[in-house]
Amino acid sequence: MATHVTSGERQVSERAQHFLKALVERYIREGQPIGSRTLAKDTGLELSPATIRNVMSDLEELGLVSSPHTSAGRIPTAAGYRLFIDSLLTVRPLPEQDIESMRQGLDRQRDPTALIESASQLLSGITHMAGVVMIPRHERNAFRQIELLPLSCNRILAILVTSDGEVHNRLFTTERCFTPSELEQSANFLNSLFTGQDMREVRKRLVDDLKRTHAHMDETMLRAMEMAQRVVETAEHRDDCFIAGQTNLMEFSELASLDRLKQLFDAFTKKRELLFLLDRCIEAEGVQIFVGEESGYRILDDCSLVTTAYRVDDQVVGVLGVIGPTRMDYQRVIPVVDVTARLLAAALRQQ
Repeated sequence: MATHVTSGERQVSERAQHFLKALVERYIREGQPIGSRTLAKDTGLELSPATIRNVMSDLEELGLVSSPHTSAGRIPTAAGYRLFIDSLLTVRPLPEQDIESMRQGLDRQRDPTALIESASQLLSGITHMAGVVMIPRHERNAFRQIELLPLSCNRILAILVTSDGEVHNRLFTTERCFTPSELEQSANFLNSLFTGQDMREVRKRLVDDLKRTHAHMDETMLRAMEMAQRVVETAEHRDDCFIAGQTNLMEFSELASLDRLKQLFDAFTKKRELLFLLDRCIEAEGVQIFVGEESGYRILDDCSLVTTAYRVDDQVVGVLGVIGPTRMDYQRVIPVVDVTARLLAAALRQQ
């Protein structure tokens, strides 16, 4: 009995699935558009070239494959990869010797920070792509206290103290004068909102609150929020994640333009949007895969991100994953990400 899966509102026949699977697997290996003759050989089906072309036309109409202008062959689209991952991919467990080798690579590290960095390098080394690991939440810097001190009529000094004892200062010039009592009230308001919270969460809340309540907020509180946002940004001294193997992405032709690489490396350096994306995976079960535009982060439109959360004492404390081109070897990457999360969690528990 033939099985069908759906793409959008239309069904994809068993034969079309068979061809899509063969096309995706060949394209992942070679990175070149796949022609009908090659597909006939890969699938082992005794079909006429005309029949194969008809099937490929159907897949193209469904938005699962596309034809580059320079070739008669076809390549998978993001939707094609998504159907392949959800319905056609068979993920096999890693060989035990590979798992043991990965375990030894992590067990050599005794310092938690070095362990996190080693995990990112491990992901990168095995997959030959970029490995990313968030620092465990309990290792992160938190907002302790902010003070707003008047230096003159319209000059204010904001002093931010973080949980690791560091002090960050920023000087502001305002359009109107604020009284000491107004500044004290504003600081108390900010401290009541943010004390004890992760610095990255504070940054995100400030941005979100300013967007949402700008029109309804008292002017004194609005200026206080704006000052807090700017002084918190100056405190971005501590990495919230480790990224290893960014230069591996230069090996993939679809990512290798100078403009594309500059954008990617800039995103890896700033990290903020990438961390927001990883945060979306914190509460998700199992391995999460974002293909191309699914991430909602324009810089990663030509990339895929495979992530999973890692736990310590049954609490999710972070996320790790691999960033690479959409034609990454999902069959290999998915179990590597999953096993690395388990091994990292075990190593952190031992500490």
